[in-house]
Amino acid sequence: MQELTGSCLCGNLRYRLTGEPVVSRICWCRDCQHISGNGTVNAIFPTSSIHIEGTLSEYASVADSGNSVRRRFCPHCGCHLFAENTGRPGLSVVRIGTLDDPSAIVPTANIWSSSAASWACLNLALQQYDKQPQQVQPPPSAA
Repeated sequence: MQELTGSCLCGNLRYRLTGEPVVSRICWCRDCQHISGNGTVNAIFPTSSIHIEGTLSEYASVADSGNSVRRRFCPHCGCHLFAENTGRPGLSVVRIGTLDDPSAIVPTANIWSSSAASWACLNLALQQYDKQPQQVQPPPSAA
């Protein structure tokens, strides 16, 4: 994979990804809906492949799955960039919309689709999961 880059809305934070995504999906859990007003499109990367320039703020909470989640965002513009989940050690969520080229990664599934609003546009060509699918594991080299 070629190196991917991205930033927050104001450009105060920049990042680059040097690894392959483990999975990419659209999440419709209520937490993601609160963050975005819709589902969020995310890719999961080995944490070690994410290189950040700038200082992030963070918010920790317990997700619908029961796992502890640390959401990381720009302290200036509030743009959500990353999240880490205790159910996936060694992996981090990257918000695909923050990539300089968001078309570089295509989601493969809708998760927490049972929580989606009745007006949500779910791509039925993608895999559908009512809740959290089986936990994603990091590739052996990222552990």
